Amino acid sequence: MTPQPTVSPEQKKTLWFVITASSVGTLIEWYDFYIFGSLATILSEQFFPQSNPTAAFLATLATFAAGFIVRPFGAIVFGRLGDMVGRKYTFMITLLLMGGSTFAIGLIPGYDSIGMFAPALVLILRLLQGLALGGEYGGAATYVAEHAPVGKRGFYTSFIQTTATLGLFVSIGVILAVRSSVGGEAFSAWGWRIPFILSAVLVAVSVFIRLRMDESPLFKQIKAAGKISKNPIKESFTKPENLKLVLIALFGAAAGQGVVWYTGQFYAMTFIEKTCRVEFVQTRNIVAIALLIGTPLFVYFGWLSDKFGRKVIMMTGMLLAVLLFRPLYRQMYLLTDVTYKTEIPSEKKIVKDSHVNAEGVMMTSEKTIIVYDDGSTLSKTIVIPDGGAPGEPKEELELSGEPYWALMGLVLVQLVLVTMVYGPIAAFLVELFPTHIRYTSMSLPYHIGNGIFGGLTPFLATSLFENSKTASNPAGDPLAGLWYPIVVAAITFCIGMIFLKNKKKEQVVDSL
Repeated sequence: MTPQPTVSPEQKKTLWFVITASSVGTLIEWYDFYIFGSLATILSEQFFPQSNPTAAFLATLATFAAGFIVRPFGAIVFGRLGDMVGRKYTFMITLLLMGGSTFAIGLIPGYDSIGMFAPALVLILRLLQGLALGGEYGGAATYVAEHAPVGKRGFYTSFIQTTATLGLFVSIGVILAVRSSVGGEAFSAWGWRIPFILSAVLVAVSVFIRLRMDESPLFKQIKAAGKISKNPIKESFTKPENLKLVLIALFGAAAGQGVVWYTGQFYAMTFIEKTCRVEFVQTRNIVAIALLIGTPLFVYFGWLSDKFGRKVIMMTGMLLAVLLFRPLYRQMYLLTDVTYKTEIPSEKKIVKDSHVNAEGVMMTSEKTIIVYDDGSTLSKTIVIPDGGAPGEPKEELELSGEPYWALMGLVLVQLVLVTMVYGPIAAFLVELFPTHIRYTSMSLPYHIGNGIFGGLTPFLATSLFENSKTASNPAGDPLAGLWYPIVVAAITFCIGMIFLKNKKKEQVVDSL
C-alpha cells in the first residue's frame, strides 16, 4: 500500500490559501453566471415582448441555456491557453471577462426602449459569460488539485465543488436582499439591475486576491522539464487513447452529473415557481435554505471518495436520481395542489388598489385572496392599466407550516443527490488525464456534460411540460419535464458502470 501523503504546516497554509483564493473567484463567476437564471421570470418581462408571456419565458430560458452551450468552446480556448501559458493567468482572464459581461447586462435598456436590440445584446453577453466559465472551472479545479496531495484530492477539490451551489445561493440571497430594500414593484422595474452591477465590486475583490497567487507546482515542474504541450487540443482529442478517456468522462460521468445538478437546483426552482405557482420570494427562500443546509455534503462526499473511490459515490447518486426524481416531484406538486386543500370561505377577501407604475401609468389591481385549512393562501391578481385591457391573471401560492417545510425537505433530498455526483467529479477528472494536457482534456467533457446536457435541463424540461398541455388536459403533465434528466442520468449510469474504474487514493498515479 502506498504511504499516506503528508503535508507540512507551511504546505497546508499555502494549500488553504490556494483553495480560498480559487474558490472565492470561482464562486463569483458562478454568481455572475447563475444570477441570470435566478431572475429568469423578471428578465423575460424586461427583454422580450409580452404578447405571449410563456414564449417570452421560454426565450429567456433559451438565452440562459445559450451560455451553457458555448461553455465547451471556452473550455477549448482557455484550456489550451492554460496548458501552454499557465493555470493562474488563464483564469484571471476568465474572471475579468465574466465580471465585465455581467456588469454590462445590468446596463442594457429593456425591450420597451430598444426593441429587439435588447434580447440580442443580452444573448451576446450571455455567450461571453459562457466562454468565460468554460475556462474558469477547469483552471480552478486543476490548480487546486495540483497543489493538493495525491491521496487527498477528493477532499481538497470538493471545496471548489461547493462554489457552484454557493454561487447560486449568493445570487438568490442578493436578489432577496435587494428586493426587500427597494420593494417588489421597483425591483421588477429597475432593482433587478443592482445584482448584475454589484458584480463589478465582487470581481475587483477577487482579482486583488488572485494577484497574490503563484503558479501550480506541477505546471512549474513540466515547464522546467520542457514537457509543456505544443498543441494540447491535438493531443487531447486526436490521440485515440486520450480521446477514449474524454468520451468516457463525458458519457460515463459528466453528462449524468450535469442533469442531476441542474434538476436538483435550477429546475427545482423553476418547477416550484412556474408549475406549482409558489410566490417569488418564498420559492427562493425554500431553495436557498436547502442549498445552505446541503452544501457541506459536497466536502463530505469528496472526502468519502478518497476512501472508497470516485465511481461508487457518483454512480450511487446517479442511480438514486433516476429512481427518485418522479416520486420527489410528484410529492412537490401535491403539496402545492390546491384541489387537495380545503378552502375557508369566511377568510376569502378581495383587495383593490390603484397606483402609478414606474412608467407613470395608473394601474388598478384586484387581488382575490383565498385561505386554506393548512394556512396556505392563494392570491389571484388582475392588473388593469388606465384605459387598457386587463392583463392575464397572476396566481401565487404562499405555503405555511408543514407543506412549506416538507417542500424544502424534498429540495434538500435532491441536494443530497447533487452532492453525491458533483462532490467527487473534479478529483475524478483531474486524475483521469496527464498533467501536460489536463486543463484542456478535463474541461471539455465537464463543460459539455454540464453546459449542454445539464444547462439545457431547465429549458427542455419546461418545454416538455408546456408541450404536454392539450385541449383535453390544459394543465398538462407536471412531471413530463423529468423524462429528459432521468433518461440522460440512466444512460450515463450504465456507461459509467461499464467503463469507469473505481480508483482509491492508494491506486492514483499522477502522470506528467
